[in-house]
Amino acid sequence: VQLQASGGGLRQAGGSLRLSCVASGSIFMLRAMGWYRQAPGKRRELVAAFTEGDNVDYADSVRGRFTLSRTSANYTWYLHMNSLKSEDTAVYFCHCRGIRSPISQEYDYWGQGTEVTVSS
Repeated sequence: VQLQASGGGLRQAGGSLRLSCVASGSIFMLRAMGWYRQAPGKRRELVAAFTEGDNVDYADSVRGRFTLSRTSANYTWYLHMNSLKSEDTAVYFCHCRGIRSPISQEYDYWGQGTEVTVSS
C-alpha cells in the first residue's frame, strides 16, 4: 500500500488549504484514515482520523477549523483546513492502517509528508 500526499503550501493566517491523500497498490481494506503533523522540534501528533464508521477524532487545536472527509471508495481522503494559524505550520503526513489481502496482517502506512506554512 502506497500513500501519496499533496496539497501543502504557503498561506497567510486566516487562509485555507486542502490536503489530499491517495492510497494505491494492493488493498484489501483500509481503516483509520487520517492526518498527523510534525512541527519543527516537536513530536508527530494526530490532527484528525476516522474512527468507527464516519466518526472523526480531531485534535483540540483544530476542532471546528479542520474537516476530514473521504471518497465513497475510501481510497482518497482530504483534510480541509480553514482559519489557518501560524501554529498550524508543520509537515503533514497522511496515515492509515491497512490489510493487503484476506490472509495478511494489518500494518501502518504513511505518506511522504506535505509541508504547510502559515505566515502571521
